[in-house]
Amino acid sequence: MLPSFPETSTRLAGGLHYLGLTEVSELIRSRKVSPVELTTAMLGRIDGVDPLLQAYVRVMADSAMASARLAEQEIGAGQLRGPLHGVPIAIKDIFWTHGAPTAAGMAMRREFVGAEDATVVRRLKDAGAVLLGKLTLTEGVYAEHRPPFNAPRNPWNASFWSGASSSGSGVAVAGGLCFAALASETGGSIKLPSAVNGVTGLKPTWGRVSRYGVFELAASLDHVGTIARSAADAAVMLGAIAGADDRDPTASRQPVPDYLQSLDHGVRGLRIGVDDAWARNGVDSGTSYALDGALATMKDLGATLHQVKIPDGKDMIWDWFGVCAVETALAHEATYPARGSEYGPALAELLKLGHSMTALQHQRLLQRRDGFSRALDAVFDHVDLIAMPLLSFPAPTLERMAQIDDDLIAGLHRFTCPFNMSGHPGIVLPCGFTAQRTPIAFQFVGRRFAEELLLTAGHAFQSNSDWHRVHPAL
Repeated sequence: MLPSFPETSTRLAGGLHYLGLTEVSELIRSRKVSPVELTTAMLGRIDGVDPLLQAYVRVMADSAMASARLAEQEIGAGQLRGPLHGVPIAIKDIFWTHGAPTAAGMAMRREFVGAEDATVVRRLKDAGAVLLGKLTLTEGVYAEHRPPFNAPRNPWNASFWSGASSSGSGVAVAGGLCFAALASETGGSIKLPSAVNGVTGLKPTWGRVSRYGVFELAASLDHVGTIARSAADAAVMLGAIAGADDRDPTASRQPVPDYLQSLDHGVRGLRIGVDDAWARNGVDSGTSYALDGALATMKDLGATLHQVKIPDGKDMIWDWFGVCAVETALAHEATYPARGSEYGPALAELLKLGHSMTALQHQRLLQRRDGFSRALDAVFDHVDLIAMPLLSFPAPTLERMAQIDDDLIAGLHRFTCPFNMSGHPGIVLPCGFTAQRTPIAFQFVGRRFAEELLLTAGHAFQSNSDWHRVHPAL
């Protein structure tokens, strides 16, 4: 007879919320904690903490418990599906979910239910993950949190910004309300919430993950990825969701590596590029100091640093808005301008821009975009990864975000938008704290489909640092 889950696991389940996904996966596999007890504990944590953080737009307790019971039965019978089996996760509320609304942060969509699961949701369920619920986001995956949906609160300090559209995903992972979250990025919405909430964010190459059943902001800019506690946890999530999909012709048919098995390959001989002008000029001194510390760790592990020249990305910051606007106008063709009064000011302004642009103006943006992307590809002829900050300054306060201007926009988008325009992958890693005890992060950017290398480098850094293991006191 196969061993069952011991009674003592109940004692363990109450204190696991800040462990990594891979850690709780091993506890489940070794029957030290059961999926039912773990899910019960996480739902209790959500009940107790989420009224403060406001990360969830919908908690799916009944279906989560049903999934946990099924996982417990299967694992007890020796039918382990893999490292996600029985692990409670959550998803941004842009992914179609069978039997549950997908509002995408929009009041007009509160009752919309997709015809089926999005491909990535189905793949997570097939991997045995327990879906705790759906996480809040900005209106239409763009810039503002709008009623009736609340803005999530930064778990480190509620007076600071919690990030862009995947803010609910970043807050839920940082606050111990799930073990990983499905997220998306169009201009910075995986990287920014990961940075300001002190967690690990992985934005894969455009096309690495299917977008079927995902609410669209801008088709050629939208990336599906994950926010987790570590590179190892992100490897598990990406391994489950990546790959070709006949229902999304833009999903790459390249084989999906075993990301988890590759993590321990090490970084000796890894060539890391640094553009000092890009990474240092106009960047806060504390952020630069934290980046120096991270690079010193990588050097100690055997990586080598090389000066590179990254193509000028200033145009990409501002061109992003035009490209995004045209594609967003197409995505909202059925409801804008017909229902324009139901849109908030930020999303409405983007749509107006999209409708006002001429074909010639749009084509100029696409040509500049292509030139930047090709020039960036050439940098990877000489290095394996590029290292840089994630923000030019510490996490902004809510007061500063309420007074948004061109300087703030440029600072927020400087290290994100260019790589969404080009489609290159990146990983965000915590690397320090400010004097206000808000997180600092840096990122690696890789050549297209270099997720395996990004995850290996991230894991090497996190195996020799503890920043990702520091959690807010909640």
